Amino acid sequence: MSETVEQAFITPRYLAGIGNPGWITQPLHRVTGWSYGHDPLIPRVLLTSPDQLTQLRLAPGDPDDPDWWTIRQARTTDQPAWAATFQSRTPVEIIAAFTDALTDPSGPPTAPPDPFTALQDAAWEAPQHFGGLAAPDGIARVERVGTPGSDLWMIETTPFVVEPTIWRAVFTGTTPTHLIAAVTQALADPAPIRRDPRRIPGGPATASPWTPGTSPRRTSPSLWSDASVPSPSGTAA
Repeated sequence: MSETVEQAFITPRYLAGIGNPGWITQPLHRVTGWSYGHDPLIPRVLLTSPDQLTQLRLAPGDPDDPDWWTIRQARTTDQPAWAATFQSRTPVEIIAAFTDALTDPSGPPTAPPDPFTALQDAAWEAPQHFGGLAAPDGIARVERVGTPGSDLWMIETTPFVVEPTIWRAVFTGTTPTHLIAAVTQALADPAPIRRDPRRIPGGPATASPWTPGTSPRRTSPSLWSDASVPSPSGTAA
């Protein structure tokens, strides 16, 4: 006999809450061969790419550091060092868009994409008093700040200007633009994100019945496994 479980489908997706970190860490380890080396007594995950150039750090629960997720790549002969950070409430599906693009075996596109293009196609517009582009609801905003050589890309979700930020992502200006473009495309994607209704930030949402075993796997060419890798406890949503 099948079991019915309530699942909520959240849109816009940038308000879905964190989700399960294993959505990112499991495929990186089991499919793309990233190695992990972390102290089991510390609620932290460290994953390193096979070429030892890129590291993902997940350190939840640090009251002095809201940037749970940090992804860094060392400088190479062809690419300067770069770093990306995502705060605790960033939906894992949005971070996975970054790691999927990073580990795509086909490599980066020949022509660097404009991260703003997907947002413009989704009717994001320039907000008043700010640069960059804002979502139609005004909650999410993407902006490039600074000058060449010391610039940053920033994504911020805030209900109102005076309200605390829900989550923020920051990319150094040296971050390959196709990785940032993958994130902005995920932001603009109208497809809802599935969550446990009991773990939705800010209150209940409309839920639909779901039967276990019918969930599709991730379909990215580089990350499709649901095999396990250790994750910090208490972070799934």
